[in-house]
Amino acid sequence: MAVRAKYQGVLDLGEKLKIANGDVSEENGVLKVTGTAATQYEKNLIWDAIKAAGGDSPSDINANIEVADTSVYARHTVVSGDTLGKIAKHYYGNAAKYTAVFESNTDQLDNPDMIKVGQELVIPNL
Repeated sequence: MAVRAKYQGVLDLGEKLKIANGDVSEENGVLKVTGTAATQYEKNLIWDAIKAAGGDSPSDINANIEVADTSVYARHTVVSGDTLGKIAKHYYGNAAKYTAVFESNTDQLDNPDMIKVGQELVIPNL
């Protein structure tokens, strides 16, 4: 299997996430990938996809992914059915961390139970 085909899911994810300054080349059976993710969360998604395709320590890919905005972990646009607990569970794996999300968004939230569809929330670094 060609290395590019092996990591096609990673490349597709990079396009979906709109990784900036993305570049992909193949040299001596090693895929070289560079680019800039918007947030650390998006960078983590890319690394998770690399590990899923190549294992924990793949030797056939060399990825250098930068992060454009290190001041936040992620940004989340509220959709119907979201709660701060559900959002915290998605990003941190722990719904109880909803308070961190609330505290980082007090400029637009007065009550953790009152979020609105379309609001863009900051998901803070923990």
